[in-house]
Amino acid sequence: MATRRGFLGTASAVGAATLLTSQTASTASAATTGTTATDEKAARDAIRAVNAKMRANYATLKSELTTQLSPVVVVSNNAVGGRFTLINDGRQVETVDPVPEYFELAKSIAHVPLGLFSILASYLSDQVPNIPNADRIDPHDLDMVVTRAPGDKGWTTPLTAFRTTLQSAYTKLPTANLPLDLENSCAKILSEAVAFIDASVKAQSFDMVSFNRFAATVYPSIRVNMTFAATAQITGIESLMKRWRTLIGEKAWSDLYVTVLSIWTTAELNQASIIIRRTMNQAKVDTHLIDLPTVETPSDPIAVALDNLARIVQDNVAAEMVFNTDLKVADALKGKEDLLSDEILQQIGGTAPTARTAGFTSTAAGTCPVTGHTATV
Repeated sequence: MATRRGFLGTASAVGAATLLTSQTASTASAATTGTTATDEKAARDAIRAVNAKMRANYATLKSELTTQLSPVVVVSNNAVGGRFTLINDGRQVETVDPVPEYFELAKSIAHVPLGLFSILASYLSDQVPNIPNADRIDPHDLDMVVTRAPGDKGWTTPLTAFRTTLQSAYTKLPTANLPLDLENSCAKILSEAVAFIDASVKAQSFDMVSFNRFAATVYPSIRVNMTFAATAQITGIESLMKRWRTLIGEKAWSDLYVTVLSIWTTAELNQASIIIRRTMNQAKVDTHLIDLPTVETPSDPIAVALDNLARIVQDNVAAEMVFNTDLKVADALKGKEDLLSDEILQQIGGTAPTARTAGFTSTAAGTCPVTGHTATV
C-alpha cells in the first residue's frame, strides 16, 4: 500500500534506476565541478550523519515512551500456558502464570510422539515412503533431516532411555489425580509408545511406515489431551483478565494494549491471543493486540515487549504528522508494511503475496471431541 512516488517525481521506473545508479553520470559531474574523491566521501558521510542523528533521536523518544506505556499486558508463552504481566501507571502490578497445571501435564504426554520422532528422525530412510499424504513430505527436507547411514543402530540407546521415562510416567499416572478422560488418554499414549519401542528394539528395526502406524493409533488420545489443555488455558486466562479488568477499571481497560511474545512457529493464531482478544475493547482489539514473533524466548520479555510497543505507539502518531498528505503511506508506517514495499512491487511489476490465513470456530469449552465428556478439574 505504501508509495514513494513523490521521491521519484515524474521519472519512470527505468529512469529512476538510471538516476540512482548511473556511475558514469556521477563521475562526469564530479569531473566538471572539480570535486575530489575526498570531497565526495565527506559529503556522503554528512548525508549518512543525518540518518544516524535521526535514529538517535528516535531511540531517545522510544526510551522515554517505554516508561509511559499504560495499561499493558505482556504475555510470554511458556510450557505452562503463558506468563502474564500487568503494567499500569508506569509500574509492574503483577506477574502470574494463570493456567491450571493440567495444561502442562496434558501437553507433556501429547508430546510423546514428537519425542520419539526426535530420536528416530536422523535414522530414517531418505526416501519418502508409501504412507498416507506422502506427497506432503518435501523430499529435500527429508534428505536434510536424515543424517545417519542405513543400518546405523545408534537410535537404540536413546530410545531405550526414553522408554524408562515413559514407563515411569505410566506407572505413576493413577496417583496424579487427573480427570478420568485425561488419565485414560495419557495411559493410551504412554502404553502404545512403550509397545512401539519394545517392538522396534526387539526387531532392531523401524521405518516411517511403522512409526506412522503408531502415531495414527494414539492420535485420538492426543486430541483428548488437546481439549483438556485448551480448556485449562481458556479458564485460566479469562479468569485473570477479568480480575485485572476489575482492578484497573473500565476506563483504563478500554485503552489496554496486549503484547504476546511467541516463537515464529506459533505466532499465527497464537492460542493466548485468541483467548485474550475476547476480553479486550472490541473497537480497539485489532490495533491494540500485538503479536510479536521471536526467534527464541527473550531473556527479558517485558523489556522486549515494551520496546516494540513504544515503537508502534510513536509510529502511530508520527504516521499522521509526517505523512498527513498521503494516508496510504501513513497506514504503512502504522502497520507492518515496509514503506518502500509498494514502490518496489510497482517497479518490478509484482504483486503482494496473499497473506496466509486460518479460520477457527468456537466450541463448547471442555467438550472432548472423542468421548463427548466435559472436562472437570
